[in-house]
This record gives sequence, C-alpha cells and structure tokens, in this order.
Amino acid sequence: QVQLVESGGGLVQPGGSLRLSCTASGNIFSPFAMGWYRQAPGKQRELVASITSGDRVNYADSVKGRFTISRDNAKNTVYLQMNSLNPEDTAVYYCNLRFANNWEYWGQGTQVTVSS
Repeated sequence: QVQLVESGGGLVQPGGSLRLSCTASGNIFSPFAMGWYRQAPGKQRELVASITSGDRVNYADSVKGRFTISRDNAKNTVYLQMNSLNPEDTAVYYCNLRFANNWEYWGQGTQVTVSS
C-alpha cells in the first residue's frame, strides 16, 4: 500500500504563487511517475503536470510557463510551483503516483482558491 500526503494549498490573490508538496510513503519501488491533477466544480479531473523517474516532464497547455513540477527522489516527494495564478486555476489539486505496471495511487486532495 502507498500513502500520499499533500500540503501547500490555500487562498491566494490573482497573480500570486503557491507551492504544493506531496510525499509518498509505504511500499514504493522504482521506477514510478508522479503528477498533479486538478478538478474544478462541475468539471472532470484533468492532468496539470507529471514527471517521470528520469525527470521527463509534461504540462497541460493551460499551465505551461506558469507552473513547474519537480521531484526529490530521496524524499519520494513531488512539488508543484504555481506562479501567476488566476481564478481559472481554482480547483482541488490531487497528487498521483503511478508505477510502471500502471498501478496508481491518489492523495486526498488540497484546495487551491484564487480570488481577490
């Protein structure tokens, strides 16, 4: 079993920044990819960014140039630095871990609200 614990969400004004963190624990074996998804009210969950064990990254078009994903393999932690936030970024953000055999695990979610 794998547990994912997220932190760093909150309320921020438009144009502001937040940094999300997600730490994995439990029965973890390499290689594995980690990523962030988000779900806004009334919308489907969507990929925000992902990073492989080899540090290959992928971003949704809507966040390119504003968000940066990174990981610390020694800590089994993935980060999402979010800059230039706008109200459309408001959502619950979920951490995801996926093994090479496609087993995947989800965090409990952290709320990000962008509002003045």
